[in-house]
Amino acid sequence: MLDIAKYPFSTYKKELNVLISLALPMLLAQVAQMGTSFVDTIMAGGAGKGDLAAVALGSSLFGTVYVSLLGVMVALNPMISQQYGAKQTNQIGEMGRQGLWYGLITGILGMLIMWVAITPFKAFFDLSTQTLSITENYLWFVGLAMPAAMIHRGLHAYASSLNRPRAIMIVSWICFVINIPLNWVFVYGKFGMPALGGAGCGLATAIVFWLNTLILAIYIAKDRYFKPFGLMDKFSPPNLKTLIEITRLGLPIGLSFLVEVSLFTCIMFFVARLKGDSSGTTEDYVAAQQIAISLTSLIFLLPQSLGIASTVRTGFYLGQGRPHRARYASGVAVLSGIFMSFATATLLIGLRYPLAQMYTDDLAVISIAATVLLFAAAFQLADAVQCVASSSLRGYKVTNIPMMIHLVSFWGCGLAPGYLMAFHYDMGIYGFWTALVVSLSVAAICLTWYLEKHSKKVINI
Repeated sequence: MLDIAKYPFSTYKKELNVLISLALPMLLAQVAQMGTSFVDTIMAGGAGKGDLAAVALGSSLFGTVYVSLLGVMVALNPMISQQYGAKQTNQIGEMGRQGLWYGLITGILGMLIMWVAITPFKAFFDLSTQTLSITENYLWFVGLAMPAAMIHRGLHAYASSLNRPRAIMIVSWICFVINIPLNWVFVYGKFGMPALGGAGCGLATAIVFWLNTLILAIYIAKDRYFKPFGLMDKFSPPNLKTLIEITRLGLPIGLSFLVEVSLFTCIMFFVARLKGDSSGTTEDYVAAQQIAISLTSLIFLLPQSLGIASTVRTGFYLGQGRPHRARYASGVAVLSGIFMSFATATLLIGLRYPLAQMYTDDLAVISIAATVLLFAAAFQLADAVQCVASSSLRGYKVTNIPMMIHLVSFWGCGLAPGYLMAFHYDMGIYGFWTALVVSLSVAAICLTWYLEKHSKKVINI
């Protein structure tokens, strides 16, 4: 499959080294960005169980909108990487400028969605007035981060597609460090600031996203490596044709991301509607779900970074007119994702209690979270494979079929069965996580099969 056995081990090792050199800086950058969410969870948990639940719900909505729009922006990666492989240097800068315009437009759209959603969002949940008030303030603040987040994603695609992800990593870690004292100041009310509780996490996040975007833009403008591509050489107005091209390629990716992230978001929302029982209150289940999502999101950065590297390498080889190597590069990425998943599953099983205890000292929450993490360990293999396979297909600019696979797998085999098991078969939170294991497995099988089929078809054209 995917010509893994076609080349000697030395070729596999060489390709893997290139993938790692691309993936590692992006992984570290994303760890820093996800670390913002991790710090939010820790700080909010220190402010109180209600603050933790509020940040859990608010960040779920933010994450859904952010990841969906980010998915559309991912279209820039294969577009720029194929230009780079074809040595179309004079076109790369213009594509980068249009990517920034696209990021600004989608970011403003995302901000408005966040703010419009506040009223129906509050009406949906039967939680305490204090928790809902904190959630509302969090959403107002974190909505301000959305334009910066999408512009940053345009810069991210530009740098990573030109094989320079190190800049992203450095800037992301600078901003992660800045985020910690900002959270401390706004959550707990230091230096004369009002104590905003969990809502302060949203304000800190907005400030950090804007700093991240500004610093990365300056870095790219000043670094000599990027000079020949001319991103900052001139001003270009929005080009409708290019923006439509990005939308055509990116919209199915964004919908795929939406389908996947909405699965987890809807589960969070449904968990918030579970009735308390002898095992814990509704807030206990929401807090435990947030802990599990926070940890699995951090772990997901491993296959996600490998997937982005696979998109870049596959697109680069196709731009060079080397479809055999594009197929092989995607195979190396998938196989590496499989090896990686066994390590992450072992980590979750062995350290589930200490990991849960990092977030809270509430025994009921720890007990629920530790059990949920066993389900998370069970889907590590499937999650890694489906992520890398779909990313490799993006390198081929294939986005519609993966979107349909994600739709059927995540909503048809995940959300609907999970709801039935949770509410009609009295499995509660564990019904949702059982369905997650099934849905991710279906997606992994289907996406790998289609990658095998399409990559072979491109060679035979």
